[in-house]
Amino acid sequence: MNFKIGTRGSKLALTQTNYVADKLRRIMPETNIEICVIKTSGDIMQDVSLLTIGGQGVFVKELEDALLSKKIDLAVHSMKDVPGETLDELMFAAILPREDMRDVLVSRDNIKMESMPKGAKIGTGSQRRGAQIKAILPDVNIVPLRGNIETRLKKIETENLTGVILAAAGMKRMGLAEKITQFLPVEMMLPAVGQGALGLQIRKTDVELAKACAALNDVTTAAEVTAERSFLRTLGGGCRLPIAALGKLEGQRLSLEGMITAPDGSTMIREKISGSREDAEELGEKLANIVLEKGGKKLLDLM
Repeated sequence: MNFKIGTRGSKLALTQTNYVADKLRRIMPETNIEICVIKTSGDIMQDVSLLTIGGQGVFVKELEDALLSKKIDLAVHSMKDVPGETLDELMFAAILPREDMRDVLVSRDNIKMESMPKGAKIGTGSQRRGAQIKAILPDVNIVPLRGNIETRLKKIETENLTGVILAAAGMKRMGLAEKITQFLPVEMMLPAVGQGALGLQIRKTDVELAKACAALNDVTTAAEVTAERSFLRTLGGGCRLPIAALGKLEGQRLSLEGMITAPDGSTMIREKISGSREDAEELGEKLANIVLEKGGKKLLDLM
């Protein structure tokens, strides 16, 4: 069997894809695996905000198009980049074990979040992060940030930022953990849906490849991410409001915490429920409907 893996071209994306390719080579030693870099609109248009160019999905569409046109046979995605709705012809054959799902602060002079001075400039390209920071620190300034991890870290100096917020998973996978000032607890900063998890997307018709990928599937992470994505999808996957969710599986019990907030953090609806791991999809729907009833629908109607 010969097949092609598609990925974005950033150092992080290539690191993640090479990790997946090595795992698959062990499962299928007779297989020739080629890695193909696909440029996504999110990578090309670095000078505008993600919301302006389409929000969630801008790092995914071209990879899905390449799968459909058979330019590639498998796409490696950071699950936090994947919109709630995906194409019917495609499927996730595996969700890999989750890396640290938290957000982290990298700051000048190692200033912690609780010690941020008034007027501090904190860089992030994420509405979700910005809204949650403003909710606890209304006096700080959120500076929009795009680019790869290295670019964002450099902007602490070049744009005189007090700090930047990044995903712990990316920092750890890139070997940059020693630069982290503070791991932000989920009570302070609820992560993005799917944060820290990698997904392997293929065509539904590729049965043999699906069997090989299944060996890499982590049932715990898959249940957690299924619930989180169901929450996102029920709220409206293309929603332009900050959404966060975190599933946690312990034994057969799956807890799910979810949040929707105004972009400025002034209004936040955050709820938590739990149920059976078998009901991950239904759990996400149930929590989304609770959040909608408790003020989420009103927030959405204002957008």
